[in-house]
Amino acid sequence: MYPEELARRIGLLILDVDGVLTDGGLYYDDRGRVTKRFNVQDGLGIKMAQTVGLEFAIITGLDAPAVEARARELGIREYHPGHIRKAPVIRDICSRKQLDLVQVAYLGDDWVDATALKMVGLPMAVANAQPEIKELAAWTSAARGGHGAAREAIRFILSAQGSYESLWQQWLADE
Repeated sequence: MYPEELARRIGLLILDVDGVLTDGGLYYDDRGRVTKRFNVQDGLGIKMAQTVGLEFAIITGLDAPAVEARARELGIREYHPGHIRKAPVIRDICSRKQLDLVQVAYLGDDWVDATALKMVGLPMAVANAQPEIKELAAWTSAARGGHGAAREAIRFILSAQGSYESLWQQWLADE
């Protein structure tokens, strides 16, 4: 099946954080706290996609207050920090939301994402993902993680579902 066909069924996009929503760097402030850099275009893409019913979840290995704040700011209720083993979390989310795995997309970049990519309906990778991860992906972004890759994945899913152009037209007409 072609990636566009897989994307038509997607109701939930699960995102990794480090290397996907961020550039993968760990930035430490003068007090030793980790800060993160997020791409504003990814955030706007998430907010726009939510208006047409695409749901989001974040599953990340690290537990950083900056990520929790970003998830809350974007209205992502399914925030799951501290999970290197992501498959059980995905199964739990699907069970609670009554979704089949074929209705789920996952965007990842590194080995911790491999099992998740193997189980979902639309496995996706960022441009600078590890080679093994790219091999598992049905779709790979042109953008690097933290540099608009999530927005690109959202555009791909919404375009396949036929809602991207109407969203754009609504945005143009909004005064």
